[in-house]
Amino acid sequence: MPAEPTYVIVGASLCGAKAAETLRAEGFGGSVVLLGDEHERPYERPPLSKGYLLGKDDKASIYVHEEAWYAENEVDLRLGVTATALDLSARQVVLADGGTVGYERVLLATGAAPRRLSVPGADLDGVLYLRRVGDSERLQAALRGGGQVVIVGAGWIGLEVAAAAREAGCEVTVVEPEAGALHRHLGPELGGMFADLHREHGVAFRFGESVIELRGSGGKISAAVTSSGEELPAELVVIGIGAVPATRLAADAGLDVANGVIADAGLRTSAHEVFVAGDAANAFHPLYGKHIRVEHWANALNGGPAAAKSMLGQGISYDAVPYFYSDQYDLGMETAGLPEPGSYDQIVYRGDRDARELIAFWLSGGAVVAGMNVNVWDVNDDIQALISARRPVDEARLADPDIPIAEV
Repeated sequence: MPAEPTYVIVGASLCGAKAAETLRAEGFGGSVVLLGDEHERPYERPPLSKGYLLGKDDKASIYVHEEAWYAENEVDLRLGVTATALDLSARQVVLADGGTVGYERVLLATGAAPRRLSVPGADLDGVLYLRRVGDSERLQAALRGGGQVVIVGAGWIGLEVAAAAREAGCEVTVVEPEAGALHRHLGPELGGMFADLHREHGVAFRFGESVIELRGSGGKISAAVTSSGEELPAELVVIGIGAVPATRLAADAGLDVANGVIADAGLRTSAHEVFVAGDAANAFHPLYGKHIRVEHWANALNGGPAAAKSMLGQGISYDAVPYFYSDQYDLGMETAGLPEPGSYDQIVYRGDRDARELIAFWLSGGAVVAGMNVNVWDVNDDIQALISARRPVDEARLADPDIPIAEV
């Protein structure tokens, strides 16, 4: 009888761990090897800029599975192991120590890495990024000292860190080259609401400016210089200017790569035995009719299982509506869809915008393409259903809080 196949997952992340879990849940009896270059077992990233960073959640809460789960489910979890190459002809993953792992099918769940700020002084002590659990722990320790913090980037990471820094008693300035906060994520109207929230909590913004130099003394950061020539005192600088998909393995192997690893709706790459999911995947999305790359938590949570089923030969068409959530001060929000500038022609609101208890709907051609509920709960499933329907809606009914969204 032929030997049981080996499925390898490169990336011991939420995406990779959920893929391994799904392979076993779907009855796969072969070997499952889960490779991770960190020494931590798979964990979730949102707490790193939220509850764990704030010191409100303990470390045990961030992990995807209990430590014993991997052995109990015969998942060969190998930590501190870096994959350096993908040999398609030999069907092997090459490891940094010179070893190899053979596979019948392989899933790339390699994620993304923080985009680096390339300016003089970027390597000074006290210049931090936030991606891994160790980053969160270093940042938490640094914020405890209070002092002056400069944050480069007014995206989600930048704003969540700003909230944590203010809660720790730091003075915070955010430098952002765009015209406003979350400009590329939400557009000017809703981005302005978040900027106002932070201003009310004492955060200063420098919009339309970039950091062009970081200055220090004795190897430690002391100031950030902006494009306007302003020197901002800083005992800590946090860089939050986006992420770069980890595509080197795929590119070196000759797979199709463009802003991520190119995949079809079944998360299959240009090599039929290689699959991709999570932050690294630029996959065709049936709802949008184009390839998209989504870096949010829900994409890892749902994409890993979808890829696992596709690896098993199931007819998967991964069409989950993109989902994201954020907590900042006393504001909690959920976003469904992709409300990017250029993707909509109007915004319809229901609720109290001044009190920041509202739902915003982004429309294109009269159809809802994205929605965000702010301090309003148990409505996201209905918002996602509206987006998936892709049909024009009555704007007056959409704005009326007395009409359930499911009836619009």
